[in-house]
Amino acid sequence: MAKRNHPTLPIDDRPLDTRLPIKLDSTSNGEFIPIPLTSVEHKANRFALQQADAAARRTGRNRREFLASSCGAAATLLAFNQVHAFTSGGAPAFDLPADAAFDPELAASKLQGDEFIFDVQGHYLPPNLARTLKPQCKAEHDMLSPDYMGCTGADDFIKDVFLDSDTDLMALSFIPSTHADEPISIEEAAKTRDMVAQLGSGQRLLLHGRCNPNQPGDLELMVELAGKWKVAAYKCYTQYGPGGKGFFLSDEDTGIPYIEKARKLGVRNICIHKGLPFGQESYEHSLCDDIGKVAKLYPDMNFLVYHSGYVAGEAEGPYNPDRNNGIDSLVRTVLENDVAPNSNVYAELGSTWRFLSTRDPASAPHAMGKLFKYIGENNVLWGTDSVWYGSPQDQVQAFRAFQIPAELREAHGYPEITPALRAKVFGLNATVPYQISVEEVVKSASRDAVAQRREEYRNHASPHFATYGPKTRREFFRLMQISGGKIS
Repeated sequence: MAKRNHPTLPIDDRPLDTRLPIKLDSTSNGEFIPIPLTSVEHKANRFALQQADAAARRTGRNRREFLASSCGAAATLLAFNQVHAFTSGGAPAFDLPADAAFDPELAASKLQGDEFIFDVQGHYLPPNLARTLKPQCKAEHDMLSPDYMGCTGADDFIKDVFLDSDTDLMALSFIPSTHADEPISIEEAAKTRDMVAQLGSGQRLLLHGRCNPNQPGDLELMVELAGKWKVAAYKCYTQYGPGGKGFFLSDEDTGIPYIEKARKLGVRNICIHKGLPFGQESYEHSLCDDIGKVAKLYPDMNFLVYHSGYVAGEAEGPYNPDRNNGIDSLVRTVLENDVAPNSNVYAELGSTWRFLSTRDPASAPHAMGKLFKYIGENNVLWGTDSVWYGSPQDQVQAFRAFQIPAELREAHGYPEITPALRAKVFGLNATVPYQISVEEVVKSASRDAVAQRREEYRNHASPHFATYGPKTRREFFRLMQISGGKIS
């Protein structure tokens, strides 16, 4: 059995029938050093595979077929619940009946859905940026070799995002860099948008425009980004800048002119990376101190806080006004500046939800509860940071099953996660700042080539359950080197 389960191999090197549909691993999006799995997390993966074996035999399916089903996802989440409860005494993060591991209809009722899903933080990795690792490339291109980049193309992107997941619409985001050395350019992103549009899609991809106002030339580029490339938002990294020094949006010489220019150009969305600090250099600029200030100054602008200020590996509890870090930093800035919930500050979940749901389930109810309570139930946005994490479907399934325990709701004023609230987070909330008509998108998407391919594909679906981002410190720093030290 030990040989069959390959317990010492990295997850993406294992045979397909030993990869779990809910990915509990050390993969990073490249913005933080991968955090190794704990002994408990390794135990959770082993226990989940054992449970999948037993459930597959009970339902008369082979393990690969079972893991690719809703029952496979349910069995995995239930196993994670059990290990979490046994090791920490914590309440289950996922609200699933035990029979969901064996009953296809019950599993589908909990883990499948027809929500409109708008992923506001996606990444496409073209050959000249990242020959990102997929299983069939492993033999040819090791991640630590110079030939690592170039393995993922258009078909892989479409399969991961639109076929293997329920995602309907995605915003392609950008990374911290100068215009001269950006690993992925606006031209390449626009080609990706055009590539999908040529499939007959009315609207499947939106574009961000990368712009850091503390860098020479970036403010001038804003005109082209808005006029020629029709970006839906500007994306900035306040911790990044010349000489390693960042900026605040409230700075009179950088941030304020940036907001003013975006406003003048009619681009009302400013997406700001907060949290997931790159390191200690300019760390203070990864905090959210400036968000409430500028939101109050510019009530007609939308400030979309990417990652919600979250710091991977740091526990989240009830809001602590003395803790200016993590999600508490975002909550603190809106409270101190009297920015009401559901106004013009939005909290985005890319990488944040993935880490919370599988690696820190004790923090997940507090993190999500605080965002709903203080940022607003209408202002929490779905983002996944995929395709760094492969297909985002496991994140979708985990959120469909997630519930804040009743005792925490009562103690801290957190809301219950209802189907209506899930639908808001999955996509309805983002339609407001991005000015999207759900009716038009769904109508167009339902008859485009992507929808046709999805329907045909799912009759014989073959998800790989692999991830593309760095999984070790060595891979992280190698990827930083290959990409010029800048990764999204």
